[in-house]
Amino acid sequence: MTKGKINVSVDNIFPLIKKFLYSDHEIFLRELISNASDATLKLKHLHKLGEAKIDYGSPKIEVKIDKKAGKLHVIDQGLGMTKEEVEKYINEVAFSGAEEFLDQYKDKLEDSGIIGHFGLGFYSAFMVSEKVEIKTKSYKNEPAVHWSCDGSPEFSLEECDKQDRGTEIILHLDKDSKEFLEETRIKTLLNKYNKFMPVPIKFGTKVETLPLPEGAAKDAKPETKTVDNIINNTNPAWTIPPAELKDEDYKAFYRELYPMQFEAPLFQIHLNVDYPFNLTGILYFPKLNNELNLQKDRIQLYQNQVFVTDNVEGIVPEFLTMLRGVIDSPDIPLNVSRSYLQADGAVKKISSYISRKVADKLQAMFKEDRSAFENKWNDIKIVIEYGMLSDDKFNEKADKFALYPTVAEDYFTLEEFKNKVKDHQTDKNDKLVLLYASNVEEQHGYIEQAKIKGYEVLLLDSPIVSHVIQKLEASNEKLSFVRIDSDHIDNLIKKDDTVISKLSDDEKTNFEALLKKQISEDQYAVQLEAMDSSAPPFLITQPEFMRRMKEMQQTGGGGGMFGMGNLPEMYNLVVNVNHELIGKILSTKTADKQQRLIKQGVDLARLSQGLLKGEELTGFISRSYELIK
Repeated sequence: MTKGKINVSVDNIFPLIKKFLYSDHEIFLRELISNASDATLKLKHLHKLGEAKIDYGSPKIEVKIDKKAGKLHVIDQGLGMTKEEVEKYINEVAFSGAEEFLDQYKDKLEDSGIIGHFGLGFYSAFMVSEKVEIKTKSYKNEPAVHWSCDGSPEFSLEECDKQDRGTEIILHLDKDSKEFLEETRIKTLLNKYNKFMPVPIKFGTKVETLPLPEGAAKDAKPETKTVDNIINNTNPAWTIPPAELKDEDYKAFYRELYPMQFEAPLFQIHLNVDYPFNLTGILYFPKLNNELNLQKDRIQLYQNQVFVTDNVEGIVPEFLTMLRGVIDSPDIPLNVSRSYLQADGAVKKISSYISRKVADKLQAMFKEDRSAFENKWNDIKIVIEYGMLSDDKFNEKADKFALYPTVAEDYFTLEEFKNKVKDHQTDKNDKLVLLYASNVEEQHGYIEQAKIKGYEVLLLDSPIVSHVIQKLEASNEKLSFVRIDSDHIDNLIKKDDTVISKLSDDEKTNFEALLKKQISEDQYAVQLEAMDSSAPPFLITQPEFMRRMKEMQQTGGGGGMFGMGNLPEMYNLVVNVNHELIGKILSTKTADKQQRLIKQGVDLARLSQGLLKGEELTGFISRSYELIK
């Protein structure tokens, strides 16, 4: 048996880097600037510890384009490298200098902010370059060195005359990567990935106008000066303790994140945790109303202030991806993949923490100022209802702050509403029936019938309400939600007292025969009901179960498993046999007049449900004019 070690040949590294290491070649600039930031922050910590006897100053990172020479420069004023360190950290590809640094100083450093991907991160430069150079001088005051490689296994390493501390990476861009010599392209990348890096990043210069001195003449022209164009905010709001921020600071940061979003957020939640993982961030609740077709790429994920992705599914609970803001965690790698997120235990803990933190914040807002919370409800309910459906732990907490408004615009928690209506809206089978409308205007007549009975009606109009009430009913068999237009009011909450029919069985049979001449069984299922004489003679209703299943299928799940989403809309035609119009139709001697009365009465019921359209609506209007002549 032969035993040995498998060696990875550097011959194979460059093709892997160019094709497979990064899916998007633009990442190279993020990686190089991240390394420059690491080197600067390392030096800062060593200086604080007294281990770097240098003048730290105010270091920055500079990105320069040399379009004529086809070169891109990334320059830092960090700790630099000695010849031995270049050989170790650059030539030994699979070694991470930052990880070694953290291991060495982990007991002395607080929140180092060091990314820890120097090895392979540097080699991302070869994705866009035919040749890469490094000029570097260590803070240890050893001779500066110049490293150069053209993408082959061969490299050169020699001393050079660089005078300043730090590292300069020079990329000789290949013919397929000339786009990175365009100023607008680099600006876009810096703004995308490095907008909030902790070290100032210079990209060119800009001209600033100086304020006029006191007492200056009215026609005096202000002076100008040329200054570094610093593209990043090194202290974004999420890195500042919440106690040091005012509401206006949060709003200003929101405008910085979303400069094209003109509507201010409703409120924000500041996240800050250091155990059992590190995470900071700010989540903003925008006005959402009933929008279900939402963009879910509004939350930005950072790692130590370096942008990673705006696809945060897996890190942020799904129901919160409708929010906006920032999550920053050093526990998530820069080159994150969906499969990694789904499998990683730390990520799952982060998601659970965020869900709990949001629930606690919402509950605190509810307790502190219920009126203000009620005013925001319609703008945030879709997020909360989505959370109640998708996150059991959030659902448990939401029971204390989820609101159920009535058509009269009063707001209740579910327990409050149940206690309010239980004496009057419990049916003969001891089931509590909660009536609701989805549209006050369209269902006005049905709401009025409920009010006459003394019933309270909720207004539940979000696109996922069918899922929500299905879940609530599943956890309480003595509770039932019924939409106000799903049957006539006496059938919605059945009591022991029954209304006596004014028609005999023969008269009912005769009336059904008259109806069949006007109404197809394919259109409506006919119900002859004994109701109060003040109730309408004809009523169109939609069966609760079938309608709800269709709605659930249309918004995901529910009725789809039964194929109900493909069924046509189903309606019942309820006839109030105790209404005087029904008696009048039966006593009318002329068949044509009977049919006209039935047609007009049924069309009025259809009109109230918005079911009368086109030619039928035109005919109804013509008949109505004839009747009032």
